[in-house]
Amino acid sequence: MRGPTADTIDLHCHLLPGIDDGARDLADAIEMARQAEADGIAAICATPHIRADHRVRIDELPGRRAELGAALLQAGCNTRVLPGGEVAADMLDALDGPELASVTLGRSGTWILLEPAPGPLDERMDKAVDALRIRGFRALLAHPERHPAPDLVDRLGRLVDRGALVQVTAAYFTDESTRPAMLPLARAGLIHVLGSDAHSSRVGRRVELAPALEILATIDPLARHVEWVGHIAPRGIVCGGDVVSPF
Repeated sequence: MRGPTADTIDLHCHLLPGIDDGARDLADAIEMARQAEADGIAAICATPHIRADHRVRIDELPGRRAELGAALLQAGCNTRVLPGGEVAADMLDALDGPELASVTLGRSGTWILLEPAPGPLDERMDKAVDALRIRGFRALLAHPERHPAPDLVDRLGRLVDRGALVQVTAAYFTDESTRPAMLPLARAGLIHVLGSDAHSSRVGRRVELAPALEILATIDPLARHVEWVGHIAPRGIVCGGDVVSPF
């Protein structure tokens, strides 16, 4: 694994200010982008919650991204803001095709960052992944480590067999208290990409991926594929590619 370079993409980050439970204000969002730049992250998919309790207006997202992008340039920060959204599984029936396409990662029309319902993963996720595939989309499953259960590894394996990929939270590897729970997923080859899932520069997780990638480089089978996890797969996802895991 090479060291941090300015071509990493954070696929899961609540960067847009004042829209959900993410960045509090513009200054907070700019500092989050500075954290990303220092980590070697060139671009962030701004992924506000698309779920009933946040009432995010999808039609407003392009303008909000443009405003933040202009503010970052003015602040001398080179981090790019890419389209996206974190779509709750129970919102799929409420969104039409163009709405879903507009919140695909990179707005490439393919990959949806899919948020499971609270609690252990169950048949609802199978149905959500299948529903997206029928409608012409692919699912990137968000933070499964927050949905622990005895059958988590087996259930994730079945979701991958259905065409989904798995995104885990980078900070869960760098935090010693949560790292042990991540190791079974890594050793089973069920981690395809990382995301910061950062919500603020002032509290909680930082916008950084490099330290977690360094840890993954020590765990088989991912140790042989960290370049794919850290660089190739995220680029393919935001470009709408048919991304297939090599492990």
